[in-house]
Amino acid sequence: MIRFEQVTKRYPDGTVAVDDLSFEVGRGELVTLVGPSGCGKTTTMKMVNRLVEPSSGRVLVDGEDIAGTDPVRLRRRMGYVIQQVGLFPHKTVLDNTATVPLLLGESRAVARKRAAELLELVGLDPARYGGRYPDQLSGGQRQRVGVARALAADPPVLLMDEPFGAVDPVVREHLQTEFLRLQAEVRKTVLFVTHDIEEAVRLGDRIAVYGSGRIEQFDSPARVLGAPATPYVADFVGADRGLKRLSVTPIAPGDLEQPPVVSLDDPLERAAARLRADGARWAVVLDGSGALHGWISASATGTAASGAGASGPGASGAAATVREHARRMDAWLPLGAPLKQAFATMLQYDAGWIAVLDGDRFAGVLTPTRLHEALRRSIATDEADSPHTPVTLATVADA
Repeated sequence: MIRFEQVTKRYPDGTVAVDDLSFEVGRGELVTLVGPSGCGKTTTMKMVNRLVEPSSGRVLVDGEDIAGTDPVRLRRRMGYVIQQVGLFPHKTVLDNTATVPLLLGESRAVARKRAAELLELVGLDPARYGGRYPDQLSGGQRQRVGVARALAADPPVLLMDEPFGAVDPVVREHLQTEFLRLQAEVRKTVLFVTHDIEEAVRLGDRIAVYGSGRIEQFDSPARVLGAPATPYVADFVGADRGLKRLSVTPIAPGDLEQPPVVSLDDPLERAAARLRADGARWAVVLDGSGALHGWISASATGTAASGAGASGPGASGAAATVREHARRMDAWLPLGAPLKQAFATMLQYDAGWIAVLDGDRFAGVLTPTRLHEALRRSIATDEADSPHTPVTLATVADA
């Protein structure tokens, strides 16, 4: 979808910002450009919408050399989101979002209808926020409006220059989550510039790691973290890259343990027998439809069952069941969730294990030991893989 062919940008003072750069971004792919300030990543992105003109080489979008395209028409075909957002202060949120469709000749009614749909898509109720002005919004809300405006003309390409860099860490993480959800729906071709390796790893399908004078590695997040191509990349991603790798390693079926499982309506004596047979201290409890309900400890089954005498449920002829003694289970995640989320959930609930669901079906439990094994296996797989896929990437010098 986006292709750089031996692109160089040289300024009149002799500074080379991008030197002989060649790479390709596939349709619907999100590529993050990450590196320190002045490494050329923003220059690279701005050459896609001709805010910066290359000194030599070609930039192609959907097979077309953009050098022959009118810059204004080109930019109206692309979404562009920047850190400062750039909303018009004198226009309402709805009118800000409708700007590009109006410039493209859509009627005001159609443009505003499209704007309202997009505001809802980015999590802003148009009835509540559409009539507000930018200075009446929080920083995170303004960024959402910026994303909505960039998507208003349904562009195939989205360019994002540190879009979440001006908000606090909590809001930033929430915006990243919402953007991933949005990208899963709209599947735009995205170039995303950031200096934050954790953001690059979390968002990118692939990452271009820019260094001093060259792109050091263009690869998947897992490969960048698990098998850095150069000492520079290893240093840039940090000594804690194993922890960062938790963000891009999903929970897989093979990572799970299978503990004893009992039903809510099982008699306590049956549950106790099952736990004794397995030598287990607890069992997962499922409801009548097989969905996760919680858990029960061996001590609860044994104590309750032995106490179900004259003063217990058995006194009226009714056997005690798991239902009366099971505990609810709050520490759970879906299959495929990242290991980082699993680790955070364990810490949040002070849990020695978490339940994992495949849809509505109980799939197993993840323990700290299995989490560590999954991470080590993921890293070992990359280290044992064949060499990096060759890509033609030349140098990027400090601008």
